[in-house]
Amino acid sequence: MADMPTLLRFEQGVIQAERPFDPTLQDNTIHYYDIEQMITASHIELLVAEQNQQLIGSGYARIESAKPYLKHKQYAYLGFMYVDPAFRGLGVNQKIMKSLEEWVVLQGIAELRLDVYDNNVSALKAYQKSGFAKHLVNMRKALL
Repeated sequence: MADMPTLLRFEQGVIQAERPFDPTLQDNTIHYYDIEQMITASHIELLVAEQNQQLIGSGYARIESAKPYLKHKQYAYLGFMYVDPAFRGLGVNQKIMKSLEEWVVLQGIAELRLDVYDNNVSALKAYQKSGFAKHLVNMRKALL
C-alpha cells in the first residue's frame, strides 16, 4: 500500500498512452483500476518491477471465468502493463509478463488473454514477442 502513489502514477501513464487510440475515453482524470483490490484479492496477482528500490514497472493477472461454450473453464486476463519511460527497451515488461505467466500456470490456468488497441503497433509487437497472437477484433461505430 505504501507504493500506492507510484501505482496511481503508473495507471495514469497507461491511460495517457492509450488516449490517442481511444476517442471514447473521457477527457478528465479517469481511473481504470481498483489498485487496492488488485493488491488484496486472491484471484489477482499484481507484480511490480523495481531497480535500486524504485518501482519501474507493473502488471497484473486476473483469473476470470470463461464463457460456458469455450473449451477452458477459466483464463487469466493481463492488464496494467506499464514500464517507466526511463526503463523501456530493457525487457522489463517481458520479465513481468513471464512472472505473471508462471503464477497463472501455478493456478492451473492454461489460457492468457489481454486487450490491446489495434493501432498500438509497439504494444502489439511486444505482446507478439511474448507469444500472443491476435484472436478477435473488437469494432465500434460512433453514431452521434
